[in-house]
Parts: sequence; C-alpha cells; structure tokens
Amino acid sequence: MWHDFMKTTLLIVAALLPLINPPASALIALGMVPHMTLQQRAEMAARVTANSVIILLVSLLVGAYVLSFFGISMPVLRVGGGMIVAMAGWKLLHTSDDESGSTASATPQHTPLSLRTKAFYPITLPITVGPGSIAVAIALGTQSPCEGLSVAHVAGVSVALAILGLSIYLCMRFACHIERLLGVVGTRVAMRLFAFVLFCIGLQILWHGASQLLDTVHFT
Repeated sequence: MWHDFMKTTLLIVAALLPLINPPASALIALGMVPHMTLQQRAEMAARVTANSVIILLVSLLVGAYVLSFFGISMPVLRVGGGMIVAMAGWKLLHTSDDESGSTASATPQHTPLSLRTKAFYPITLPITVGPGSIAVAIALGTQSPCEGLSVAHVAGVSVALAILGLSIYLCMRFACHIERLLGVVGTRVAMRLFAFVLFCIGLQILWHGASQLLDTVHFT
C-alpha cells in the first residue's frame, strides 16, 4: 500500500511539475495583471490554484472519456492547445514597455470581475495548466489500476495535487518578491524571455500534434 501511494504521488508530481513550471507562470501572470494590491494578489493566487487543481483533477479522472465522447483525438487537442499557448506568448511578447510604464503611473484599478476572468483565462488556462499538462494528466489517468481505484491510489493523487497546488499558490502569491529582486529592467527581461519560451512551447505542442495528424494521413 505504501509503495503504491509513493509511486502514484511521485509519478504525478514528476510528470506535471516541470510542465506547469510555477515560477515561470507566476512571472508571466505578473506581466499580464500588474500593479495588484496584496489582497488582490492573494485572491488571484487562490483562484488560479483552485482552477488549476480542478482542471488537473478532471483531466486525471474523466479527461479521456470527455475527449472520446466529443470525438476529439489527442493530436487535435495538442494542435488547438498549442495555437492558444503560442498566441498567448506572442501577445505577451509584443506588449510594449511604454504601455506598461504608462499603466504604472496610472495604477489601474482591477475590478473583481476582470480579476476572476483573467484568473481563469489566460492565467490558469493555458499559461499555468496548458494542453501539455492536460494531455499528460489524461495519459496518467488512463494508467489507473486495472483492479479499480485503491485507497493508496486515491491518497497518492490527492497528495500530488496538493503539492502541485501549493507550489502554484506560493509562486503566484509571492511573485512580487521576485519582481523586487530582479528590479524593473530585470523583470521586463525575464518576462520577455518567458514569453518567448511560452511562444516556442506553443509551437512545439502544435507541431507535435500536427505531426501525429500527418502520420495518420495515407497518400495514394
């Protein structure tokens, strides 16, 4: 029982944590929703964490069945998700520093509705939990024990999601400390770098899905 628990926990965390990459997601979110108050930042972190855990849990439990019900294949999921990720990275990459600077002087007021909306899209999906994470979670969900769910397996999934959720929350909540450490110029450089990486990740996911689709085409 202990072996199954540790195996499930470590497998999910090791497979999903590098894809989620909470520090990079937090810096990108910082660039998309700047100048928040401490209370707003805490609320944003809590919402992004809750959204991410729910998406991962649904993907682990019923993701494969949902895709099968709508007739969506994994390659198509990767193509569509890769396009969204690439577009988000492209948009963030071309956000002008002049625009962010003028925004800083004005100190915009984020409404609760706008924060809730941005907390789900694009910060949770696809920035934090993208199509790559969803695809891996669905694949992990199909590897459930053949004899049925055991207590050790359920406990392992719960602990793994708790670890992932905690890492997302801490990075989102205290991203401002990273901003102070890097400074204004360093933060802008880091955001541009992560935006470019995000754009490349989106293209990679799209290309991987497109290659799988092309492999299914038989030319005569």
